Amino acid sequence: MVVLVCGTTILLLSFGLRQNLGLYMWPMSTDLGWGREVLSFAIALQSLIWGIATPLMGFLADRFGPAKVVAAGGLLYSCGLYILSNASYPIDATIGIGVFTGFALSMTSFPIILSVIGRRYPPLKRSLILGIATAGGSSGQLFLVPLGHWLIGDVGWIQSLIFLAILSTLIVPLSVAMVGGNQRDDDDYANQTFSDAILEARTHSGYILLTTGYFVCGFQTMFISAHLPAYLTDLGQPSWTGAMALTLIGGFNVIGCVLWGKWGDTKSKKNLLALLYCLRAIVMFGFILMPITPTSLIIFSSLLGMLWLGTVPLTTGVVVQIFGTQYMATLVGFTFVSHQIGSFLGIWLGGVVYDLTGNYDYIFWGGAVLGLIAAIIHVPLDDKPLARIASSAIRTAR
Repeated sequence: MVVLVCGTTILLLSFGLRQNLGLYMWPMSTDLGWGREVLSFAIALQSLIWGIATPLMGFLADRFGPAKVVAAGGLLYSCGLYILSNASYPIDATIGIGVFTGFALSMTSFPIILSVIGRRYPPLKRSLILGIATAGGSSGQLFLVPLGHWLIGDVGWIQSLIFLAILSTLIVPLSVAMVGGNQRDDDDYANQTFSDAILEARTHSGYILLTTGYFVCGFQTMFISAHLPAYLTDLGQPSWTGAMALTLIGGFNVIGCVLWGKWGDTKSKKNLLALLYCLRAIVMFGFILMPITPTSLIIFSSLLGMLWLGTVPLTTGVVVQIFGTQYMATLVGFTFVSHQIGSFLGIWLGGVVYDLTGNYDYIFWGGAVLGLIAAIIHVPLDDKPLARIASSAIRTAR
């Protein structure tokens, strides 16, 4: 239970602080005279580094233990936010949130923390527990986004970022609970080398399709979190509507993650992923076609929140279901690379398209279409446990 609570709190801080960045798009760009492409690129670079570095950090956590990796990530997070608070030139934003917090997120977010938590629970409860941890961690959006919005209005974006930098240092003491989190679960009798595990995953068609689908999740969610507040401001909505929308997404995401995780314990995870992506595409199409009003925004944010990060426990669960827990953080980390490449493109192209056309229409349409494609590719996905994992299950049953 201590691991679950501390791990969830680390995720809450790591993910919640990151979700604040969309609130800074308008005030920082306005005060510093930057086009939106500048912060869009910095946040997008953060997502790319976050993704690319995650398998490496997952390997270090699997090999040497996650506690040191997570603690170092907390320190990097604080440094990155402090650098951003002193930004005068675009390079400051690129280094602060692009590089520093990019590496910090790869060390403190879902792949590593969920691998520690997942190893502590048996297979029949694992998907639900991963859903609870994801829900609790992503609830940082529910609590920290309103806090960030209030701080920007009360003390300005500079002091707000300094406060968030101090808050991120809490990750360091919480990382103590991650000690020993790289030990395999009792039901996993695998004894592979690292190179064998990577070769096995690289040639598995189901893993390739799963990783491809995760690209779409990153593209959709990170574009919306980075650009939705500014988009609403452009439409003449009050400044608080952006924070309200992200808060509603975060609040309903808590419910959604638990439900999708619970369903994943008793139903096909790949079919649930196909359904989730399909529903997310429908919601995005609806948002594009409906007039933007407070009512439609509440409906959109609530429905999208139910579908927001339900992909995380399901995708993580499919990886463990196929390959086992020995290199769980590493293999989930590689799927996350694809997720973050999608995040990079969603965030960066959102800024580029806006600067070229003055609106986000093309990106919204593209994200919705990608959701339908992701739904389709999950249907034929091979999610059967490998022979050695099936043998482990038989031994455990005996």
